[in-house]
Amino acid sequence: MVFLDEAVIAVQAGNGGNGCVAFRREKYVPRGGPSGGNGGDGGSVWLVGDAGLNTLFHLRFSSLFRAERGRHGEGSNRTGRSGSDLEIRVPLGTVAFDFASGEPVAELVVDDERRLLAQGGRGGRGNASYATSTRQAPRTSQPGTEGEARKLRIELKLLADVGVVGLPNAGKSTLISVLTAARPKVADYPFTTLVPQLGVVASEVLEQPFVIADLPGLIAGAADGAGLGIRFLRHIERCRVLVHLVDLATGEADAGDELATVEHELEQFDRSLLQRPRIVAGTKIDAVDPQRREQLRLAAHRRALPLFEISSATGAGLVPLVAALGRQLAAPRPVEVPR
Repeated sequence: MVFLDEAVIAVQAGNGGNGCVAFRREKYVPRGGPSGGNGGDGGSVWLVGDAGLNTLFHLRFSSLFRAERGRHGEGSNRTGRSGSDLEIRVPLGTVAFDFASGEPVAELVVDDERRLLAQGGRGGRGNASYATSTRQAPRTSQPGTEGEARKLRIELKLLADVGVVGLPNAGKSTLISVLTAARPKVADYPFTTLVPQLGVVASEVLEQPFVIADLPGLIAGAADGAGLGIRFLRHIERCRVLVHLVDLATGEADAGDELATVEHELEQFDRSLLQRPRIVAGTKIDAVDPQRREQLRLAAHRRALPLFEISSATGAGLVPLVAALGRQLAAPRPVEVPR
């Protein structure tokens, strides 16, 4: 299925049914009277979290989601049937924003969690509801109210414990494929990963498995729209721990400068990202360049960040890295991560 993390939709709740004007005229009933029933309520539109979904692709072909309207009231005091609610199922981590104001409307992070998007209209009262001791034959009824309508921007922010970031071709996809059962595309050219990839890391050194996300490579200017980074930077917002991968084998710039490039783009997008627990991982130590290794060591030391040297090809250093991530996730959170 195609990965889609943003969609614009319109939702329309059902209108309430009109109340009815009617009078009883039955055999053996000497005195009739008002018998108009109330209209039924219109259906509402709900956003529902679904752990079985991982993309908004199913919203791509529907621009309007309309709930059922309420039926009109009928004679003999029959109330109209209420309209059925409409549920729009979305992946966990989905946020809905009002299209006009940009204000958040709903956020879903738990399976089967429900949030109201548009309230259905109320059914109108029939003339039987207006009968009193002094007004025994009212010919008044109430129309149903209109259901709410609104335009929304739906945005998916992946739920992952660990986010792996780095320049293109730093080895992110290879690392994910080794640590998890995920099978992202791996190749020796930049921008191999075009969509975020999720995987579950389970190891004997962990008390609890955790979810790790491979995010498309960032480049200088990503926060301003360059490359693919701006499209997927939002998925980093939910990650509790960030892992910076830096290629120790090859690179056009100083290894420390490459680390700084990624940090700058994260800061431009959301300053709080650099306050999260972070780990630096130098990759491809099976073909290490000693100069780049020393450059990265100095950069990590200046930032007081833990540094691990790993090789996804040989497995070197992966167990200590996974254990460190497990300890970071198990530790109390020093800051509240924005949801």
